[in-house]
Amino acid sequence: MTPTPEPRSGMTTRSLCTFLALTFGLTWGIALLMALFPDQIEAMFGELSSTNPLFIVAVYAPALAGVLMVWRNYGINGLGGYLKRLTQWRMPIGWWVFLVAGIPLLFYAGAAPTGTLTDPFPYSPWYGVLPALALHLFLGPIEELGWRGVALPLLQRRLAPLWAGMILGAIWGLWHVPAFLLGGTPQSDWSFGPYFISVVAISVIVTPMFNAAHGSILIAALFHFQLNGPAWPDAQPWDTLVFVAAAAVIVVVNRKSMLSREAAATEILLFENKAALPHRVAQPQ
Repeated sequence: MTPTPEPRSGMTTRSLCTFLALTFGLTWGIALLMALFPDQIEAMFGELSSTNPLFIVAVYAPALAGVLMVWRNYGINGLGGYLKRLTQWRMPIGWWVFLVAGIPLLFYAGAAPTGTLTDPFPYSPWYGVLPALALHLFLGPIEELGWRGVALPLLQRRLAPLWAGMILGAIWGLWHVPAFLLGGTPQSDWSFGPYFISVVAISVIVTPMFNAAHGSILIAALFHFQLNGPAWPDAQPWDTLVFVAAAAVIVVVNRKSMLSREAAATEILLFENKAALPHRVAQPQ
């Protein structure tokens, strides 16, 4: 379903600054509290882990900022139109093949040089992976309500998809900095430089897929879920090179759409008919 052009009551490219201020302020603010008062935070909320309520709020910050801004600018009806983007599943079959099979193949390609390709399946019995899958489905992918739900459409109103994807990737990577500084997170054992490059490459990869799906938040969330898949082999440090190479190939193959804003998804809201649109209208920017 192609989005109906929306009215914009303040949700312009300038709104990106507000979105980033809310997102970074919440995540980095929580990280600062955890760094300054580790004992008190642990006593109140438990050790730093994926079940720590403050950690979850920090991870959900982009989504919380996105939902708040949509509600503030478009009202309840607008929020419904924004969440309808979670129902968009149509996109070209080639992208579906890449989403379902291509991303795992990238991890296996990165794992081959490391010798982890033949490592045994880390869950025994096999169904032990199901809780991990559920956790990864409702943790990282929720971020996409903000990153691809709000930030990317706003960036693509001014920039071609390639540049919008790269800039958002850089912002996305920097947002993760606290995870590298706090003990107890997976990133605390990683090197930030290769991770940052990987995130920029990943952001470039998902951008044409997102546009091909007409701005689907669902597709972006599924892409994020695939990246965090707990069953894929450990591909570090080769995963950086693999994702950069994949991004380069995707840009070359999709160079026409990546360098033009003509087919870029720029709408925040999705409505089936104009009668459902909010009444507040402002000039688009």
